[in-house]
Amino acid sequence: MASTLPSNLGALPEIILNGEERVIKSKALLGTAILAGALVMAAAPATAATTLRDGAAAKGRVFGAAVAANHLGEQAYAATLDREFNQATPENEMKWDTTEPSRGSFNFGPGDQIVSHANAHGMVVRGHTLVWHSQLPGWVSGAGDLLTVMRNHIAGVAGHYKGKVRYWDVVNEAFDDNGQGTRRNTIFQQKIGSSYIEEAFRAARAADPGAKLCYNDYNTDGQNAKSNGVFNMVRDFKARGVPIDCVGFQAHLGANQVPGDMQANLQRFANLGVDVHITELDIAGSGTQQANDYSKVIRACLAVSRCTVMTTWGVTDKYSWRSGSTPLLFDGNYNKKPAYTAVLSALG
Repeated sequence: MASTLPSNLGALPEIILNGEERVIKSKALLGTAILAGALVMAAAPATAATTLRDGAAAKGRVFGAAVAANHLGEQAYAATLDREFNQATPENEMKWDTTEPSRGSFNFGPGDQIVSHANAHGMVVRGHTLVWHSQLPGWVSGAGDLLTVMRNHIAGVAGHYKGKVRYWDVVNEAFDDNGQGTRRNTIFQQKIGSSYIEEAFRAARAADPGAKLCYNDYNTDGQNAKSNGVFNMVRDFKARGVPIDCVGFQAHLGANQVPGDMQANLQRFANLGVDVHITELDIAGSGTQQANDYSKVIRACLAVSRCTVMTTWGVTDKYSWRSGSTPLLFDGNYNKKPAYTAVLSALG
């Protein structure tokens, strides 16, 4: 608040007291009150964020979690999710084996449940995933016209959720771990060829023009052969106008395994003109070590202006796919771990 007085104070009316006309020098009195108020406001400290979602929002980001529909009925699970996170990623409910178990027969019930819950609690939704070589129903690999099958699947699923999903992991884990940065030899690679990723993104854009379209993978958090392969693909897509908006870095990490060049790696992708997201974050360990690792990842993201999404792969260690590694921010009893405090501190 400015410390100068409003210029119209000289227009204050005269006030008549006890039958005598006395001009009350209200300008000085009101000025004192305004200045006192300004001092009180200046002295009041900024309110610190007390939840992950508020801390992220203050930085212009979202902080999400992978969500399982069958746990939403558990009070502690739902309460923690609703209080702390403002983005929901269905763990399995939008994967191919659930959404299209037989050709042309779609099942959206579990996914709809998560979308409805997210909408009711102020969360955006990340769709996961339209094309992945895993969790495929058997009929897909036996289809002779796989490109048509893939396009129809994307049209059906992304079309159903049009306007309800902010981000889509369009293609998931398409690069190999062979140290050469080459494509994984999936059924899509075999039957359609290398163009299948591009075709998937074009189909997703047609199905939902408003959603942000992402490529998602693991072991790409630092610069290596695999992330180089993804980088080259994204650069080619951007040069040729293939509709890609973001790249997801899963960040399934072991103790003390946060790449030292993670921030630089995120930044080089951002420099291509895409947003970068931490999509499936979980870090093995406990105590100070785990807290420090989480802090490194969050700070690396915050240092890159286009790193706009941070998501843990689950809410609680109780249901983590890596439960033996206790990799999440809440323990099996939904208590906040030191890693939680470290993340909140990193968010400011």
